[in-house]
Amino acid sequence: MKNTNKLKQFILGVPKAELHVHIEGTLEPEMMFEIANRNNLSLRFTSPEQLRKAYDFNNLQSFLDVYYEAARVLQYEKDFYDLTMAYLRKANSETVRHTEIFFDPQTHTQRGVPFKTVVTGIRKASIDAEKEFGISTKLIMCFLRDLSAESAMEILTQSLIFKDWIIGVGLDSSELGNPPYKFAKVFDKAREQGFLTVAHAGEEGPPEYIWQALETLKVSRIDHGVRCVEDPELVEKLKSERIPLTVCPISNVKLGLFNSIREHNLKKLLDLGLCATVNSDDPAYFGGYIFQNYVAITEALNLDKNDLYQIAKNSFDASFLTQEEKQKFITELDHFMSEYKN
Repeated sequence: MKNTNKLKQFILGVPKAELHVHIEGTLEPEMMFEIANRNNLSLRFTSPEQLRKAYDFNNLQSFLDVYYEAARVLQYEKDFYDLTMAYLRKANSETVRHTEIFFDPQTHTQRGVPFKTVVTGIRKASIDAEKEFGISTKLIMCFLRDLSAESAMEILTQSLIFKDWIIGVGLDSSELGNPPYKFAKVFDKAREQGFLTVAHAGEEGPPEYIWQALETLKVSRIDHGVRCVEDPELVEKLKSERIPLTVCPISNVKLGLFNSIREHNLKKLLDLGLCATVNSDDPAYFGGYIFQNYVAITEALNLDKNDLYQIAKNSFDASFLTQEEKQKFITELDHFMSEYKN
């Protein structure tokens, strides 16, 4: 796949799922200014261009500082609707057939924005996008791990009235110093209520955090998880139990986990037989939606069509779709591969 244009055309057309994207992380600078003006809010930056120049992060916390400041422009249902619709339109243009969106209610409720406002805006956009584009969406509510377990439990309680709209719960934000076991009771309660569970682990945190997510939180998949390779026993567990990893290559490099895409361990994860997927994380901040992530790892790691097929297939296998829904998308993927000519 040496021809760059043909490579990009192929990647663009591959049917795929995105399982690790934070909706607040899709807030492009232009939309941020548009919503701020609409809501009569001032920003400390004078233009989208100046804001974009501030996206020079050296670790997770430096990113989160900007991320949470930007999120304050989101105040009304229309804001969350517009944000979500913009992402889904972009994802559809990159042949994302199904996406499982993270949202962080505590980022907004602690500013006085009602939970209902947040989830209703996102939900309405998801319904409209499915009607307009045919893209399938599920919502995953994440707890901010740098806040207390009591705060997470309170949000879980607030969410129950909207349980039919939310497929699962997750754990995100600053990983270091906030081990998964801190939220054991919250996740126990979530599972009792019928939520599926996922958690960010093994990004900045050690392999031990992945073990805790699996054994204490009993998660169905691990978000990031790239540090699993430091523990052969953990790798074997992930492989034998087919526990997916939702990997975000450009994000990992931007936050200093790897010096470059060439040094990323995605190919190693695949070669180890793990169910690794490729996702965009917070694309407005890291400079790459799912298409750019696929292109970057393909070019840097010399992936071939078989690798890309496996990644795309993994994305459907790892999703929270029914088996019948998964097979429908995998059949579409198989048809695309058989029709695609070099």
